[in-house]
Amino acid sequence: MTVMNFSLELPTQLVEVAEEFVVASAINDVTRAAAEAGFSAVNVSDHPAPDTKWLDRGGHHALDPFVALAFAAAADPEIRLQTNIYVAAYRSPFLGAKSIHSLDVLSGGRLILGVAAGYLKPEFAALDVDFDKRGALLDEALEVLEAVSTGDDVVWRSERVSARGVRFRPVAPSGRRPPVWVGGNSKEAMRRAARYDGWAPFHTGGYSRASRTAAIETVEELATAIQYVRGLLAETGRSGPFDICWSEALISDAAASADERTARVSQLAAAGVTWATVSLPAVDRADLLAHIAAFGRDVIGVRGSD
Repeated sequence: MTVMNFSLELPTQLVEVAEEFVVASAINDVTRAAAEAGFSAVNVSDHPAPDTKWLDRGGHHALDPFVALAFAAAADPEIRLQTNIYVAAYRSPFLGAKSIHSLDVLSGGRLILGVAAGYLKPEFAALDVDFDKRGALLDEALEVLEAVSTGDDVVWRSERVSARGVRFRPVAPSGRRPPVWVGGNSKEAMRRAARYDGWAPFHTGGYSRASRTAAIETVEELATAIQYVRGLLAETGRSGPFDICWSEALISDAAASADERTARVSQLAAAGVTWATVSLPAVDRADLLAHIAAFGRDVIGVRGSD
């Protein structure tokens, strides 16, 4: 059976009680608790300019992902750092690459770069980015990242960029860019993912139209999609590790029993999921730390003894 790793969402979107969750000490406490509980990574999302209509209908705030994850990196020397997800099109490809490179270097190569094309049209407008070109902009950002991570001098010409020679130092710890997991449920996202190191589909939960992607609602649908992506890998002859990262509501539900949670984890692992992102409920920091410890004991601990 597939080995499952878990990534905990840092609660920096809980701005209504910012003193409990959106301060440096909270990131420090939550990251350390996650590491102690057996989580392999912590993660944050990316919304530099969320619009009020989306926020009022269930959207959420987010700190800058690289700043937040830098605090997490300092809190624990081993835990990995995941963007879930980073919308590369929001930024210049070289500016984005510098943030990615800086965090990867300073953390000793612990960054996992989850990326996606994005779906919030008003956010693109606020950032003066062409929404209809988001896929092409994502591709360019990843190509630039690949190029500068080698340490070679990079000349780049495109509609958006004119670089006569850019050199990044120091060279990243691994000598290459961090692993890239491409998010999204569309066939285009799957094809893009097959060119990189992982795929991060998400449970649309009835909101596939709002999120502008294909619906994946059940483990069976997920398993079928994973088979499709694995087929793309086989067609290209790509070898090496390839991760599947999935966000599953049931395993994050504190009301679900430990048996229900571990059963779902087993189903996901059998379907081919290698990483699961977890968002735990909390009324305050102490409550969240208790939920993290319980998840480690009741779910991660059980998986570790399988």
